[in-house]
Amino acid sequence: MKRFFLAISFILFILLFDQSLKIWVKLNMRIGETITVFDWFQLYFTENTGMAFGLTLGGSYGKLSLSLFRIFAVFLLTWFLARLMRGRAHIGLIVALSMIIAGALGNILDSAFYGLVFSGSMHGVATFLPESGGYTGFLHGSVVDMLYFPVYHGYLPQWMGGRYVEFFRPIFNIADVSITLGVLSLVIFQRSFFASLQEE
Repeated sequence: MKRFFLAISFILFILLFDQSLKIWVKLNMRIGETITVFDWFQLYFTENTGMAFGLTLGGSYGKLSLSLFRIFAVFLLTWFLARLMRGRAHIGLIVALSMIIAGALGNILDSAFYGLVFSGSMHGVATFLPESGGYTGFLHGSVVDMLYFPVYHGYLPQWMGGRYVEFFRPIFNIADVSITLGVLSLVIFQRSFFASLQEE
C-alpha cells in the first residue's frame, strides 16, 4: 500500500506541475515569445508535433501513430508497475517508472486534448474553448514546450573552426524532464533496482 501511494503521489505531482506550466504558457504567450528568467534559463514557447526534444514522425499518420504508441507504452508500463508493487520491488524502481509514466501521460494529454480545447498560438495568445473550435482533432494536438537553457552561446576559437555554437539548444517541458530522469535512473541504478526482483 505504501508503494502504491508513493507511485500515485509522484505521478499526480508531476502531472499537475507539467500541465499547470503548459496551460499557463498556452494562455499567456505566443509561439516564439520568450521570458528571460536568468541569462542561462528562459521560457521560450514552442509547440512540438513529435517526440521529446523536437524529434518528429512525418505527417498526420505519423502524429497519430506516435500518440497511439505513447498510450500503448503507458498501458504496458502501468501494468508492469502494478505487478511490481505487489512484490518487494526497490523503491527507486517504482519511482523511476512512475516518473516515466507521468511524463508520458503529460505529453499524451497535450496531443489528445489541447487541439480540441485551445485555439492556435501562432498569431496570438490562445483562448480556452474558442467558439470556432480547437486548432485540430483528437490525438493530433501539439505538445507545449518551454524550458530553454542557453547556457553558452558564442563563437568557437579559430583553431576550433570559429563557428557559432549554442549549448544547450533543445526546448522541452517538465514531462520530458521526468521521462529523461526516470530512464537515466533505470540505466544508472539498474543493478540495485533489479536485484530485488531476482530475489523473489
